[in-house]
Amino acid sequence: MTEKITKSLGINLPPHITRSRDPRAILTTLFSSWLPLSTAVLVSVIESLPSPPVAQGSRLPTLIDASPGFDHIDPAVRDAMVNFKSSKGDPVVAYVSKMVSIPESELPESKRRAGGMLSAEEAREMARRKRIEFARALAAQEGVSDSVDTVTNSFASTSLEESNGDEKQPDPEHLIGFARLFSGTLSVGDEVYVLPPKFSPAHPHKSPEPKKVTVTALYLLMGRGLESLTSVPAGVVFGIGGLEGHILKSGTLCSQLEGSVNLAGITMGSQPIVRVALEPENPADLDKMIHGLKLLVQSDPCAEYEQFESGEHVLLTAGELHLERCLLDLKERFARCEIQAGEPIVPYRETIVKGEEMRPPANKELGRGTVIGVTTSKQVTVKLCVRPLPKKVTEFLVKNSSAVKRLYADLKAEEQGKNVDVDAEAKSDEALGQDDVEVGSASVETSVLTLEEFKKQLQQAFESVRSERDIWAGAVEKITAFAPRRTGPNLLIDQAGICGHFLRSTSDEEGKGTSDEDANALQPHDFVDKISYAFQLACAQGPLCNEPVQGIAVFLEEVTVNATSDDESSARDKLGRLTGEVIKTVRESIRAGFLDWSPRLLLAMYSCEIQASTEVLGRVYEVLTRRRGRILSEALNEGTPFYTILSLLPVAQSFGFSDEIRKRTAGLASPQLRFEGFEILEEDPFWEPRTEEELEDLGEFGDRENVAKRYVDQVRARKGLLVTGRGKGMGEGEKGRTLKR
Repeated sequence: MTEKITKSLGINLPPHITRSRDPRAILTTLFSSWLPLSTAVLVSVIESLPSPPVAQGSRLPTLIDASPGFDHIDPAVRDAMVNFKSSKGDPVVAYVSKMVSIPESELPESKRRAGGMLSAEEAREMARRKRIEFARALAAQEGVSDSVDTVTNSFASTSLEESNGDEKQPDPEHLIGFARLFSGTLSVGDEVYVLPPKFSPAHPHKSPEPKKVTVTALYLLMGRGLESLTSVPAGVVFGIGGLEGHILKSGTLCSQLEGSVNLAGITMGSQPIVRVALEPENPADLDKMIHGLKLLVQSDPCAEYEQFESGEHVLLTAGELHLERCLLDLKERFARCEIQAGEPIVPYRETIVKGEEMRPPANKELGRGTVIGVTTSKQVTVKLCVRPLPKKVTEFLVKNSSAVKRLYADLKAEEQGKNVDVDAEAKSDEALGQDDVEVGSASVETSVLTLEEFKKQLQQAFESVRSERDIWAGAVEKITAFAPRRTGPNLLIDQAGICGHFLRSTSDEEGKGTSDEDANALQPHDFVDKISYAFQLACAQGPLCNEPVQGIAVFLEEVTVNATSDDESSARDKLGRLTGEVIKTVRESIRAGFLDWSPRLLLAMYSCEIQASTEVLGRVYEVLTRRRGRILSEALNEGTPFYTILSLLPVAQSFGFSDEIRKRTAGLASPQLRFEGFEILEEDPFWEPRTEEELEDLGEFGDRENVAKRYVDQVRARKGLLVTGRGKGMGEGEKGRTLKR
């Protein structure tokens, strides 16, 4: 049978293979002779993969539209990339995926210099070194005869090979960019702009401005070898020299700055969610660490660096694995010093819900969430009501936070009569909860809504609420502010009619109709900015554990200013004395109204996708359950014995998750984590066993089984806040036991 097959295919097998009793060896040799692997791969690539012009025409429009600031890309650049234009005058666009370290001895210039004929200058240098070596040999000898013998031996040992000296010099490394050219033709000596990963064509001159570099060398990558090139046309994967010190990991090269495209910024798959405080082991290396952090942020589009007012240097990363990679790059490449990292910090959110079994309201006459706050001097009284926002409204505000930011910037520009940069406005709000880093939703907005579109969609979200429609009627027109940082999913709604409404095309006139008799008297509208600032503070740090608040509405119902007998002081002096009192009173009133409902904690969640075989499904479920994960779906991949498991996993429980699941499954399951957003934890942090059945089942100290309370206590302990029950060696009423008893 074997001879018949080999004759029909025209293949000759070695005799020892044909005489073998192992059919696997015969089949392997037969197929490798009939269709070698290298030939099969090459033919498959040629027949299956599209050519560069066809591939770019179908794939690049989607990549370009996903890049930062794609609306500001020059049409000529887009046309050259999509239509695969490679003329000398067309825009040059190349993407550098990584920087590769190559020893100097392996560069084509070094090999040519070592294997070819010596130039006149190189020959003179070699002769000079030989003369120095000969003189040293003469000086080291004593006596004439010995000198003659030494001279003879020195001439005999002299060769035309270059001496390496007493110490072997290390082979220096050079960084070569591994790149792909999408349009135009690139030649040695051309000047191109290096675009960092966070560059946006909407702000091309924003600091740090892209640098212009000169291409010093071009290489054709032939396996591990390099071949020098003078020019490269579009569609070629090549190596490029001259980028050392300008590109750290990845970047985009473009022949023009205005209207350029940033291909290095499209790979940012998730938001930075895990943060860690860093400090150098040697305090003298602090400047090195800061410089290294800035380089790391430039090289990694998903890493962020912040320095808090407390002096902490905080690095924000996408997850545990990304954090390890960033710390390794920081120590070995960018900072080049030993760095100590603290415990990873995960953000939380606080909110309120209408629970089934809530405690009675603090004031039954006013209603749940309604608080009347009076300042210390009894001069100002503020009545407000705190309510949970409908779920659809909160989701809409979280998704469209950039639209709120843009509307606020336009409003400030209209008031000041000049353009206001959105980023500058965001920086001015950092004082409101600087320890809390805002993390966006997992869904990325493709466009920013206008004022009319935003109002219309927000009104539709309110109208979709079936219950309590009377409460939210007309709420959109009365919105005064968003919080925290003026863009968050919390609303300040003015029912007293003293504040300018945020979503109106023209703000209401304030202080109108003040008579001469009341010129020295304070009016409620004088405290509008103080109330708004107190609202920002209350939403930036919630009452549970000083984490940002999400999904509440504060109705400002009444502001009363009581007259005093002090007629000597002016209104400005009175306002200055009352500023701090009003801010403190409003902030504490909002917190009291918050706690009058059923508070909840929102956990940052990862979307976890796991590929696992049937044998290890039970172990995967065990690890997920122990870490409070929730299974969303389980599907069998057709034609394979593997299952795809989708689940949600709290970020706080994800540290060490990948290592544990690989150990438990012997490497047969590999998880992929991606930040999904925040999810409410349906447990009251203040719950305690009260009924006889709860006390019988859980005991007097059953609140220790409250997961939400454990999370809150951990965050409060980390921030140095008071933790209920801490400071005692045992619980109240517990009797200590000794070893003797």
